[in-house]
Amino acid sequence: MTMNPLRTTRTLVASATAVVLALGSASLAHGAVPAGHDDGEEITIGIKFDQPGIGLKTPDGTYTGFDVDVATYVAKELGHDPDQIVWKEAKSADRETMLQRGDVDFIAASYSINDERAEKVDFAGPYLLAHQDVLIRADDDSIKQPSDLNDKRLCSVTGSTSAQNVKDEIAPDAQLQEYGGYSECLTGLENGVIDALTTDDSILAGYAAQEEFEGKFKLGGFELSNENYGIGVQKGSDLKDKINTALEKMVEDGSWDAAVEKNFGPANYQNEPAPKIGVIVE
Repeated sequence: MTMNPLRTTRTLVASATAVVLALGSASLAHGAVPAGHDDGEEITIGIKFDQPGIGLKTPDGTYTGFDVDVATYVAKELGHDPDQIVWKEAKSADRETMLQRGDVDFIAASYSINDERAEKVDFAGPYLLAHQDVLIRADDDSIKQPSDLNDKRLCSVTGSTSAQNVKDEIAPDAQLQEYGGYSECLTGLENGVIDALTTDDSILAGYAAQEEFEGKFKLGGFELSNENYGIGVQKGSDLKDKINTALEKMVEDGSWDAAVEKNFGPANYQNEPAPKIGVIVE
């Protein structure tokens, strides 16, 4: 949350009130627990709701995915049981604002660390190294290399850097389409309105592994970028160091490997080893 006079007794009272409010706001801006979470029990965590294998809200109201497992482990290390977690959807375009406003305690939502975002929020991690790739229809043989994306209808979501990376660096003539969520891109891809969906290979693998899409899509196999997933917290928050400690423990006790196998194993996703905390792969 961005937070950023005395002549009579009445003015003194008003000023004192203003000071108290300002101090409370300043405390929040420097890493205090967001409003509504000061009872030491509930914790609010931002995740994706529409990314199978990463963060998915199921029809029965439960939550699954690698980010969900990581966030649940971290929350436990912070002193919160799973039933004390309040899950909140964190769309790509909303993540920095949600943290700055104090809507969530932290965000684990396929949140790639980059310089622009790091000016607004702090990151713990990274906890996963992914690579940008493309998902195409299984019967589409026209996209065999990254440059083949020129003149193709390329989809990603608003607030994501993936599609713009392709247009800026790889296929300048690609027709960029931005939707509100990856599920919308996927529907367009399935219906032929979109030629390729681009984002991180971990996310794409999660979609391709879903039973209803079996045999319909394939990964391009292009490693177009390195995406260092971090856990976002408010700027200056003391949660950063605590989360880093939890992530290190998760790797050491084998829980990280178990979460990878559980969520990505069915898609034969060839994941990178667990990254070292604070080491960003360019």
